Amino acid sequence: MHTFENSVRITRSVEHVFAYLADLEHVPEWNYAISETRKTTPGPVAVGTTYRQVRSVPSPAVETLTVTRLDPDRRLDVEGRLGPFDARLSYELEPDGEGTRLVNSVRLEAHGPMRLAAGLARGRVRDAVASNLGVLKKILER
Repeated sequence: MHTFENSVRITRSVEHVFAYLADLEHVPEWNYAISETRKTTPGPVAVGTTYRQVRSVPSPAVETLTVTRLDPDRRLDVEGRLGPFDARLSYELEPDGEGTRLVNSVRLEAHGPMRLAAGLARGRVRDAVASNLGVLKKILER
């Protein structure tokens, strides 16, 4: 299992950042590896809400994500299979002066032959996630 964390300060309110982040259909706007994310359960976003996501990088894949924790304006956890990894993503938000500090924790678990490659890819994946958070910051600060 591999874990890492990235954080970013966004000069928008916690409420604004959370509302955008909790609508996972926005993911393709700020994550270069994802071409589509669609909610597959009816109603408002809640624990148990599922999404179908189409990944284009590093190779085409269709993924299913499930919201596993939703604390409005504070925390969002999502689990699913991301590429070759079983993943748990956590987004924690806290007020930071005139903005929001967003901490993204990622836990990736690879199986079979991918276990060796996962250790090598960890740094690249962490850097790609940090870059995506930078794009998220730019979008939200517009």
